[in-house]
Amino acid sequence: MRVLLITPPLLQCNAPYPATPLLAAWLRQAGYNAVQADASLGLLLRLFSADGLRRVRDCLARQAPSPALAYFREQAESYITWVEPVVRYLQGRDPSLAHRLARPGVLPEGPRFEALRGQELGADGTLAWAFGSLGTADEAHYRASLFIDDVATAIRLGVDPGFGLARYEESLCQSLQRIDPLLERLEGAPTLVDEAIDAVAAEILVSPKLRVAALTVPFPGTLYGALRLARALRRLAPGLKVILGGGYVSTELRALAEPRLFRYVDYVCLDRGFMPMLGVLRHMLTHDDGDLVRTFTASGDRVVFHDNPVEEPCHADLPAPCTQGLHLDRYIGLAEMLNPMHVLWSRQRWNKLMAAHGCYWHRCAFCDTTLDYIRHYDPAPPARIADWMAAVQAETGSAGFHIVDEALSPALARGLSEELLRRGMVVSWWGNVRFEAAFDDDLARLMARAGCIAVTGGLEALDDRLLGVLNKGITVAQAARACAALSRAGLMVHAYLIYGVPSQTTQETVDALERLRQMVALGLIHSAYWHRFAATAHSPVGADPARFGVTLRPHETAFAENEIPMLDPADEDREALGRGLHRATYNYMHGRELSRDVREWFDLAVPRPRVARDAIERCLRGEDDHPASPAPSRRSPPGRLQPRPPRPRRG
Repeated sequence: MRVLLITPPLLQCNAPYPATPLLAAWLRQAGYNAVQADASLGLLLRLFSADGLRRVRDCLARQAPSPALAYFREQAESYITWVEPVVRYLQGRDPSLAHRLARPGVLPEGPRFEALRGQELGADGTLAWAFGSLGTADEAHYRASLFIDDVATAIRLGVDPGFGLARYEESLCQSLQRIDPLLERLEGAPTLVDEAIDAVAAEILVSPKLRVAALTVPFPGTLYGALRLARALRRLAPGLKVILGGGYVSTELRALAEPRLFRYVDYVCLDRGFMPMLGVLRHMLTHDDGDLVRTFTASGDRVVFHDNPVEEPCHADLPAPCTQGLHLDRYIGLAEMLNPMHVLWSRQRWNKLMAAHGCYWHRCAFCDTTLDYIRHYDPAPPARIADWMAAVQAETGSAGFHIVDEALSPALARGLSEELLRRGMVVSWWGNVRFEAAFDDDLARLMARAGCIAVTGGLEALDDRLLGVLNKGITVAQAARACAALSRAGLMVHAYLIYGVPSQTTQETVDALERLRQMVALGLIHSAYWHRFAATAHSPVGADPARFGVTLRPHETAFAENEIPMLDPADEDREALGRGLHRATYNYMHGRELSRDVREWFDLAVPRPRVARDAIERCLRGEDDHPASPAPSRRSPPGRLQPRPPRPRRG
């Protein structure tokens, strides 16, 4: 039986999402003819083409003039001329264009190029301070990425407000408590992007006699695209059975009771897809519900959940991911920020690999600790991981790996590093860690020798009291020393940060920004991003809000449930505080304003930091970070507003 595995629009454009390569390898090992298609990439390549931009131009011509789109309309022919050469360059297929693309004024320079206006330019108009005299290819990549961003902005503003380079209709599907808005959108008048998705469906349908297609839905920004694809595929192949699974489904649709979803799909599977997929394929032959595993089906106007017990495969027994059928030379690498860490994860294609299923800590208060993808920790032995890396490198020709684990444990990082060195494998890799004491100089140097080039990890609230509230299991001092060790070993470090933690005060928010400023200034962190705290249905906060001093607001759960509206008595205009945090961090990531008083980034009066100016240095020396006596608050002038940085690419 042939099984078509599909990644729907829209996800990151620089590499395949890891779900279908792993599932394809598993199904092939089980004897099925699994083929895969990346409809997310297919949609982008269809839109970002000369023909696609002609359609965008024609669509805009039928609308009333808009100041926000005036430049694109004026330069439409230039965008059409350059879009395919720019895409080829960003795919790495035409490096000869570097010298032209690096020159100012060669490409049309729309709103996203405003980021260059305040930069220090060389006599020839180039960004010599950032790229140097031999950085032509890098500067060309940056300018080409801004060109793509300009086109994406024009599509979003003038064609389809739900469009984004790495998400589609995310705002529609975020916290989608009722299915009705989604159904209205699916059955309403199609946009140009919808028409392109329908065309992609026809391209990836390998045969009108295909019996089964499976779509992974990892995030809210892929749900609409998946159902749009399913709708188109069923019309093209009326007998087709459609399976829906993935991270979004497993998180937000665990209590699915909405039969109207089954107008577009036949099966909805939860958690790891290996046994549910096998169960569905058997069920298609036997029609015996006893074959179904963690799977929803519809019976008339009722939704039925089937959870027949099976033995799950051990993570170490899985085959190496298989990318056959995916066009690896067509992925588009973007470098939209002048920050090395952001360039690292978005510019090139990385082989995605999971060393361990689940999280070895699985206790954080904000995390989905009750769900399989977090609580069931199942690491593979280092030798097995190295085998996978060798197999994937042989298949793809690339020795670069993004280890997509929830958190790579110190023991597994050490074991993998030793195994790679023992085999003499020349690879580059990076992944997510917890900034705990075990990541010391010895381990960091070992990882670097074995090819580790960067890590990401959660510093979260950057406050010891709040780290305790979150049950993070680390202190600020421990995290600072871990970041220092990793940085000294030559690794780039990105920090995920959270504001709006239950009971977090404005004072603690300001203190956190001061600690971040010091860590960036000392070279311990190279990149960072602040996320607003959210209470989710499967987290400790969602399960027991009273323990955290918050109240969950009444909310409807007729369809999806994940993020729950939360009322925190300590909330002191956190939205405004968040704008200041993003503003400051964007500047810090570009090496700017690192000596500036952190209060000046906020538009509202905030207190003076209680953190001493040498607090992080004291942490590195093994001394405690004692707060200074608080000073009276004062009104500070707002900091210079800088563009909000893009969210890190997911996956």
